[in-house]
Amino acid sequence: MQEANVVNGKKPLRDRLSVSTKVFYSLGTAVDMWGLWLYPAVAFAVFNMYLGIQPWLVGLALTLVRVWDAITDPIAGWLSDNLRSKYGRRRPFILIAGILSGLLLPILFLVSPSWVAIKFLGVSAVFWYMLLSTLIYIPIITAFTVPYYSLGAEMSPDYEERTSIMSYRSMAQKVSELGNFYALRFTNLAWFLIPGTGQKNTLLGIQVYTVILGVIMAIFAITIFFRTKERYYEKVVLKVTKKISFLSGFGQVLKCQPYRQMVVMGGAFTLGTSMVGALGYYATVFYVSGGDKIIGDNWQFWMGVAFMLGGLIGVPLHAALAHRIGKREAAVVACAVGICGYGGSWFLYTPAIQWLQTISSGLMGMAAASLWMLHSSIGADIIDYDELNTGKRREGAFTACASYILKLGNSFGYFLSGLILTWSGFTWKLKVQAPETIFWIRFSLASLPIVGLIIAIIFVLRVPLTKQKSEEIRRQLEVRRGTV
Repeated sequence: MQEANVVNGKKPLRDRLSVSTKVFYSLGTAVDMWGLWLYPAVAFAVFNMYLGIQPWLVGLALTLVRVWDAITDPIAGWLSDNLRSKYGRRRPFILIAGILSGLLLPILFLVSPSWVAIKFLGVSAVFWYMLLSTLIYIPIITAFTVPYYSLGAEMSPDYEERTSIMSYRSMAQKVSELGNFYALRFTNLAWFLIPGTGQKNTLLGIQVYTVILGVIMAIFAITIFFRTKERYYEKVVLKVTKKISFLSGFGQVLKCQPYRQMVVMGGAFTLGTSMVGALGYYATVFYVSGGDKIIGDNWQFWMGVAFMLGGLIGVPLHAALAHRIGKREAAVVACAVGICGYGGSWFLYTPAIQWLQTISSGLMGMAAASLWMLHSSIGADIIDYDELNTGKRREGAFTACASYILKLGNSFGYFLSGLILTWSGFTWKLKVQAPETIFWIRFSLASLPIVGLIIAIIFVLRVPLTKQKSEEIRRQLEVRRGTV
């Protein structure tokens, strides 16, 4: 019977998903990218450059946001793993939380410039609003992202098809990420220019922009709900009547040795790159563009285009490479590309030939998209490894725990970005920064991510799940509980 389901020696038909299914599933990356990552992408430009909040306070707010985000992730994963409904355990969260995430996105920027001078405990009211608004919003977007990424790990049991699914998702992520890069250029439109000043109302532009993105997010969430299904739900999940314990469940997840290796790999990459994520924007505006924010914002958009194109090119290349030499080895190649991109920023970010910075951004995008695609694909294999040893499917726990570690890395990275800016002597009121300030921004951008990428290479090579090992695990699982 199984032989009949194999076409031309390729993967069984029951393992393959239609292109439309993978495309509709991939729409969720826009909800994730805009709901979680738009805010840190524009926070320094809105709250520091426009409103004048000190950069270390903006960095601290982003750090606390991600700490709170990391706390809500395990709760969302646990709830999703244990939910039983006629619509499954992931899709109800995707529908409800996705719609709410879109409609409530604008609240993150509903501040007034007049609040800057209002102090509470010696700190501007804008800082406290940043904390309060994210305290409300983060649990909602988390209730979407954790079930959404958990669903991706259970859409196919096939080693190669998982890479294909994650490839579609990663490429869609690069396209939706362009929305984050375009955000500041959107604020350059004539509607938001302040007459007679040559300046722009960045805050108003972002408020309008988030309303537009929020509507699209809600539409995408509805589409995913109706066009995807949960493959393991009826044949595997419903047979397990015992609820997954919150504390013991996450404790068992961390006992999984291959999983720990991947968490360290992802955490090292995230900490190293997020630490300087904001610094790239400052380098573009104050070094490459000579302090002209409008020119810098325009270049930031084209940097985003290059980042997107790098990802769109890199993902299928690394997916094909993973098919030939293995996922771990392909991840090493992606890290090497990232080292070239970040290290090359020292030479490619130059006011003499401004467009050269897009080459660096393209390499960064290629590395990031490819690495996260492979990280997710290997993660799905690790969940099979865990099922073999525990008899449970805990995609939610694995997704949430990984997200917890990665977001902690992100949060510390943002905080360190603010500290680096403050330590370097950056002053938001100055159009031309001191030479030593520019030097340390550029040096940090070119060096710190490389350390994280080297650590990532070391740990991904320690993951023991080869293609042969993963396929053997699948055979053992299907003997035990049948096919899905």
